[in-house]
Amino acid sequence: MDFSGFFQQYWPLLLVALWFGYKWWSARRVVAMLPELKRNGAMLVDVRSEAEFAGGNAPGSVNIPLPALGSRLKEIPSSAPVVLCCASGTRSGMAKMMLKKNGYGQVFNIGKWTNLLR
Repeated sequence: MDFSGFFQQYWPLLLVALWFGYKWWSARRVVAMLPELKRNGAMLVDVRSEAEFAGGNAPGSVNIPLPALGSRLKEIPSSAPVVLCCASGTRSGMAKMMLKKNGYGQVFNIGKWTNLLR
């Protein structure tokens, strides 16, 4: 088998598989840390739309839709851990980057909001 030809042909697919594998592993890591984060006063922020949040959410989570996050940063304490979630982990990943850029030190992306139910 010619591995160089295989990688040349399928590198985009392999890259996507690695990205989803990383997202899965990262979410599992945060799920394992969740009890400790909660003990340390973590704020659970769901960045889905208001309608999505109304359709189901994790107890104790606060809804701040991603488009409104920049204008509502003052609602999120920067001294406590922040655990972000959404429907798939993509919007919460963007929210994590925004919070980090604005000086938040302990920011965790748990991915899907249902991961908070564990």
